Amino acid sequence: MTRILLTTTSFQDTPGAHHKLIEGFEIVRERGPLPESRMLELVAKGDFDGWLIGDDAITRTVIQKSLPRLKVISKYGIGLDKVDVKAATELKVPVTYCPGVNHTTVAEHTFGLMLAIFRDIVVECNHVKAGNWKRLTGHELMGKTIAVLGMGRIGKEVALRAHAFSMKVIGFDKYWDFDFARHFNVTRAETADAAIQDADVISLHTNLSDETRHLINAVRLAKMKKGAVLINTARSELVDMPAIIDALKSNHLAGYGTDVLDQEPPPKDHPLFACPNAIITPHIGSRTYESVARQATMAAENLIRVLQGQPALAQANKF
Repeated sequence: MTRILLTTTSFQDTPGAHHKLIEGFEIVRERGPLPESRMLELVAKGDFDGWLIGDDAITRTVIQKSLPRLKVISKYGIGLDKVDVKAATELKVPVTYCPGVNHTTVAEHTFGLMLAIFRDIVVECNHVKAGNWKRLTGHELMGKTIAVLGMGRIGKEVALRAHAFSMKVIGFDKYWDFDFARHFNVTRAETADAAIQDADVISLHTNLSDETRHLINAVRLAKMKKGAVLINTARSELVDMPAIIDALKSNHLAGYGTDVLDQEPPPKDHPLFACPNAIITPHIGSRTYESVARQATMAAENLIRVLQGQPALAQANKF
């Protein structure tokens, strides 16, 4: 029987038709994201035909240990920074992914974090539940300037919602959609530094690469105006965490809303927890019933199509 390793928790925890798609396979279930050491333990016998993965460490060594039986790596979601796509290509293992399925959900979560910070929603909720009728004064989003770093599918959805809040939108991306920017009145910044310098809100929506790792560091934080808010629903590695914590403690950053952390789940003494102006959610930006159904179905279909010798709906590598 075809044997599949399933690690993505969103796929497993959310009911839907995607479960029926893989009913004919022998499924080995794990709770990811898994480190390289655990992946090596699981694939040591090389007896998986395919993986349906989340943010697990898919290194060259892990892929090599799974050959020659491994036929496909199906990524649930769009981020491939944890997958050694170059190694998979050289070893002729297809890597599939799921573009265009979670941009609405992540964009909505971005504004959830933003509103939580600007209106002290989490703080006020905790006050009321503790029996304290403490009424803080927040801020409007209307009239604020937002810098969207990364104008792909998610960045564009954030820009659209920003206009609904009557915000001014500045965008930065190496690949610029002139028609979209013109139609939705997005001002183009030539550099990330130019985008952030006058922004009240900076929202990160770029892929993780060597170029974007620690995109927001101490130098760039210093270039932001005092009282800016940073939102990260992309990847934790886009920011230099010690620099973020220093900026929060000095109140140079008024708030940091993040759905991603450098260690997930984090240790109980993570230094970000000591910052009251940080709002943290447990990597749920794309975790809605609607989005999971789309992602899981596409990931399962990608897996099945490759195993049947058909082209995937979306494949990251060619050989």
